Amino acid sequence: MPTTAPAPATFDAPAAVNRLVRFLAVPGITGQEALIAREITAALEEAGVPAAAISFDDAHTRIPEPTQTGNLIVKLPGTSKKATKPLLFMTHMDTVPLCAGAVPVVKGKRVVNAKEGATALGGDNRTGCAVLVTLVTELLKQKFPHPPLTLLFTVREESGLFGAKHLNPAVLGGPSMGFNVDGRLATDLVAGAIGADRWTVDIKGKASHAGVAPEKGISASMVVALAMAEVYAGGWWGKVAKDGKVGTSNIGPIGTADGRSAGDATNVVTDLVHVKGESRSHDAKFVREISAAYKAAFANAATRVKDHEGRIAKVKFTSRLDYLPFRLKDDAPVVKRASAAVRSLGREPNVRVTNGGLDANWMVKHGIPTVTFGAGQNEIHTVKEYVDLTEFELGCRLALALATSDAE
Repeated sequence: MPTTAPAPATFDAPAAVNRLVRFLAVPGITGQEALIAREITAALEEAGVPAAAISFDDAHTRIPEPTQTGNLIVKLPGTSKKATKPLLFMTHMDTVPLCAGAVPVVKGKRVVNAKEGATALGGDNRTGCAVLVTLVTELLKQKFPHPPLTLLFTVREESGLFGAKHLNPAVLGGPSMGFNVDGRLATDLVAGAIGADRWTVDIKGKASHAGVAPEKGISASMVVALAMAEVYAGGWWGKVAKDGKVGTSNIGPIGTADGRSAGDATNVVTDLVHVKGESRSHDAKFVREISAAYKAAFANAATRVKDHEGRIAKVKFTSRLDYLPFRLKDDAPVVKRASAAVRSLGREPNVRVTNGGLDANWMVKHGIPTVTFGAGQNEIHTVKEYVDLTEFELGCRLALALATSDAE
């Protein structure tokens, strides 16, 4: 059974908080991570990490959305006498677009946005970035013995886990297990997560004058309406439960492929509509069943909307796997190591699963069992977002405990 040495007693908490505020102040919405990557690199070099140990991969060349840079990777040699495989510590650099323009300020034991109510803050996931850089800083400064470490800062997590998905795991140096910093509570150890499809529907109808000859048109908007009515009536929208299987689904943006509103005017039958949606479940097969129900509903709706000559709309339904579900066993070495590290801090671990997707979904798919823990994020993706500094500091201590544990 793995054991853990007492967690390092001290670390420079004020410096860690300053580091967090420094990172929060740097813009870096999803796909535009170049500036924050530069700032993290500078902080790592200030901590004493050799420039040769810092690199970027080419994942951004495979991501289907414009992305400024690849994933940031740092490799540190081990200093303990035991010869072990590397441990992976990871987080993501990007924030949601709502964080653009945030001005972080410390108020008591919180970091909040000085532009209150105007933007989100970006604690998701600059908390993780600050934890990882603090980990390296303290290991080098205090010379704690540790195994080889690989640090991974991913891109485009918020827009589809793309950085983790398109990572070539071979560049990480063969880590035996991973720890992903992304969440609220350090004691919450996420050992499982949901899987998801993202899908799009393109409906091509036919325009006509809505006042003079509406019967000559084929309304793409009406196809959407009828499809949604069928999905809703069949129990496939929102929380979905069928034959003991559960999941969720949602329709998101409805407009055109380039982001405009569907339709040109109220007096023109809408000819083109582009729809985006998602399906989720902890059962990979049920994810596909939910997506298939949407595909069938749109195909059926297209046959019901006709022009005066009986012609119908054309529908193109495209789905892609966003990420696969996973669940690590409670006795998996990575879960046992994380649990022991939490207990070394005098806390009790809460091993659980989440209904959100994580970079850990793809790391498990890449063959690296990965547990996720938090570091103070609160009210993420909202203008009420803040960072709980007590929990952030606990996340820093947990990372140090994980990196210096004598567990195998």
